[in-house]
Amino acid sequence: MGSTFTVQGKQFEARNSYWGFFGLVCLCCLCGCSLTSPQAWVQPKDHLYDKDLSTAYDQTRIKKSLTLDVLPRIGQLKNELLIQSDSVVASLGRSKAGYKTWFTMVAFHEYELSVIRKYFFVVDEKVEKRMTKEPGFRFDCEMLLDKEDLEKTGGEKKINEIALLERMRDNLDRDVSELAGDTDHQRAAESRLDINVLLIKQVFETILRGLERSPVLAAKISDPNGIAFDHINFGQGKVRVWTEGKVAVLKIRLGALLPTFHELAKPPVARQSQVQQPAKVE
Repeated sequence: MGSTFTVQGKQFEARNSYWGFFGLVCLCCLCGCSLTSPQAWVQPKDHLYDKDLSTAYDQTRIKKSLTLDVLPRIGQLKNELLIQSDSVVASLGRSKAGYKTWFTMVAFHEYELSVIRKYFFVVDEKVEKRMTKEPGFRFDCEMLLDKEDLEKTGGEKKINEIALLERMRDNLDRDVSELAGDTDHQRAAESRLDINVLLIKQVFETILRGLERSPVLAAKISDPNGIAFDHINFGQGKVRVWTEGKVAVLKIRLGALLPTFHELAKPPVARQSQVQQPAKVE
């Protein structure tokens, strides 16, 4: 059925169904979309970072993983540098353009050869958002609390979170200092690692200063949502530190990587006897 309308005293008949369909076709042509493609109306997702970067960290288990489990996994990404000492191993990577850098580091018990500490770090100057590219920071750490750690953090029954953060920072320093090499390859890797660790320690200091000024925040740092803080270069961030038995866990996210704060690590995997194929990182 059509309808009638009047312009300057003259009557015209329009067919509603025809003009409605014609208008829809014109709109789709202008927007460059297809009538049969619902994906055309979906906004693009953020590309925060490649999860392959943290695979070695995610698959390593404190006290359970041994050197034979860790060594075949770490340093398997393309263009990663591998450095190690008798008790610490680290792999460092950088994207082709140099905007993204990361490392995984694992420390072993001197005699049992089991994992007692592990770290993962990534900083990306150009994290791909929907319409922008912004800087982002991620740092994760897990460590087994031995007698010395417990003494310095207040004891197993009443652990002081500020002291626990300081202990994690000190252990990071100690593990990095173990990686002293003689070759040019090792020295170049160590230099890059030192720069990354300086940034991590600067973030530690920002968090610790905020906690010392606010006991209320210090009391909430173990909550699942962590606590928020601001960083001079990355903007908004979140941190959480907590214990699971005798294992202390730290999670820090800043800037564009803040949405990954509630991201869960990959589930445990069975020990693998074969070395995994290197993954490609752009």
